[in-house]
Amino acid sequence: MKIIAIGMNYPLHCKELHANEPLPESPVIFMKPDSALLKDSKPFFIPDFCEQVDYETELVVRISRLGKNIAERFAHRYYDAVTVGIDFTARDLQRKFRAEGKPWELCKGFDNSAAVGDWIPVERFLNIQNINFHLDIDGKTVQRGNTCDMLFKVDQIIAYVSQFCTLKIGDLLYTGTPAGVGPVHIGNHLEGYLESEKVLDFYIR
Repeated sequence: MKIIAIGMNYPLHCKELHANEPLPESPVIFMKPDSALLKDSKPFFIPDFCEQVDYETELVVRISRLGKNIAERFAHRYYDAVTVGIDFTARDLQRKFRAEGKPWELCKGFDNSAAVGDWIPVERFLNIQNINFHLDIDGKTVQRGNTCDMLFKVDQIIAYVSQFCTLKIGDLLYTGTPAGVGPVHIGNHLEGYLESEKVLDFYIR
């Protein structure tokens, strides 16, 4: 199982963190190892190696078929469920690595940096590109998004990624975060929703 993640996939988030950079012309891809997965409502422990960890709330898509060089028009056949996930980012490390022109995998791929919620069958939704999702922290909504605002749609991403690496059953696709990212703190209670259904619920330790 691999975790494929998309950066800079919502225009307002791009302006939020990369105001001086143009919008990407193709999907921005990075990977997380399977050890990054955090599931079953287990708590997230803030690591000692950074000073700021940010939440990034995302729609996560579960791959259900083996595929390589998938045509965009067939991409919808390759996933079966969606949920809300958190792409935790060691933001201070990311700023440092970017300033030095170095790869920033370590700030994204550390242990438990990919929280994932309960899965909902994709057929429950009329259109995967029109799903509302949001994150509450301590009962207050801190981030909202709708998949209609993606720069690169789910099927486009699958077609693009599958040119480079084979997609396998159980792979996870984190599709990017909207504007509104911010730091987490010890004791925070995170709850993620698809439409009105809570699918993610855990604490920061």
